[in-house]
Amino acid sequence: MSVVVVLEGAGPGRFTVAVSPLAELAAGLHVLTGHGHHAEHAPWAREVARTAPAAFRAGLRRFSPLWTALRWRGFYTGLAGPTGRPAPGSVPAGPTPLPPLSPLAPLSRLPLDHFAELTAYSCASGYHGYAFDRVLRDPAQSAALRHAASGLPEPHLELAEALLRDPEALRADVLAFLDLCRPVFFGALWAETEPLLARAAHRVRQRLADDGPVAALASLSPSSVRLADPPRVVFDKVHHAVITPARTPVLLIPTRYGAPHLVVKNEPGLPPVLHFPVDAPVVGVTLARSRMLALTDPSRVRLCRLIARQSMTTADLADRLSMTRPQVSRHLRALRDLGLVRTERNGRYVHYGLDLDAVDRIGRDVATALQY
Repeated sequence: MSVVVVLEGAGPGRFTVAVSPLAELAAGLHVLTGHGHHAEHAPWAREVARTAPAAFRAGLRRFSPLWTALRWRGFYTGLAGPTGRPAPGSVPAGPTPLPPLSPLAPLSRLPLDHFAELTAYSCASGYHGYAFDRVLRDPAQSAALRHAASGLPEPHLELAEALLRDPEALRADVLAFLDLCRPVFFGALWAETEPLLARAAHRVRQRLADDGPVAALASLSPSSVRLADPPRVVFDKVHHAVITPARTPVLLIPTRYGAPHLVVKNEPGLPPVLHFPVDAPVVGVTLARSRMLALTDPSRVRLCRLIARQSMTTADLADRLSMTRPQVSRHLRALRDLGLVRTERNGRYVHYGLDLDAVDRIGRDVATALQY
């Protein structure tokens, strides 16, 4: 599965790079709900949970479907106007202040039917095969929502039932909880994070201008692939989508707390959004998988055990492994291409050693790549 961004006829002007407090709030809530997936921020998440009031901890559980598997589109509301470009005044040119309730204003103005539709998709944790545009009035859509949510862990069904029972009350509860996030954790988080996001946004804007959309988009993910005829960038994701910026402008939003995830939002009728980490992981899913597979070959494992203890030449390895030098060279070349072997020249000899740091990271790289 993949997300394909077709770039034929799409210049830099078809992309807007914006910094969004509301989108970063969603990323922070995602970490707080599942900090086991975010080792870098786990100590912070545990401390927030320890000191947070009971009302916050209850809301973190109750509304978790809005930021866990399927990121609620409401968090990206208000950043783009009907043409896909930023709405007037929604993306300031300078540092983004956080006055009271300002990030929540677009949510409070969201029409109730639209709020219900977006929330229903999060309760069902997907878009494929669902239509929730009339979920408050159409019994068939309501039944489909209940059926989809009932197959997911709680509180998906709880949230779906609350939406169908009293959507106005649910919206008020969601806004009250998001407003509570400011004193509990988000005011301090935003003050620290906004300058980093602003610098990341500037870098991507510069790359769009200097190198063009293909290079700029490919730099957002180690799992990206550039293809030609037509020019396009393919992101390795667990869902399929095709984005055509020449038809619908795209919004790019940097995140610090969303790492390692690259979130792609491409709901029908809404501007596509790429919510990308400011520091993309070095290893993508393809390289992580190739490194694991490289170490399943018994002969290669024996070779690695030898060069893990000390660096050796091709000739030494061939003698010890009862292999020919060309066989050893092929194994070493494969391991070197995957970044698992380092080389050191001493006079006319080349010594090969196992990069133990790279091997040690394989598990972490796999976990990161699978989340990306």
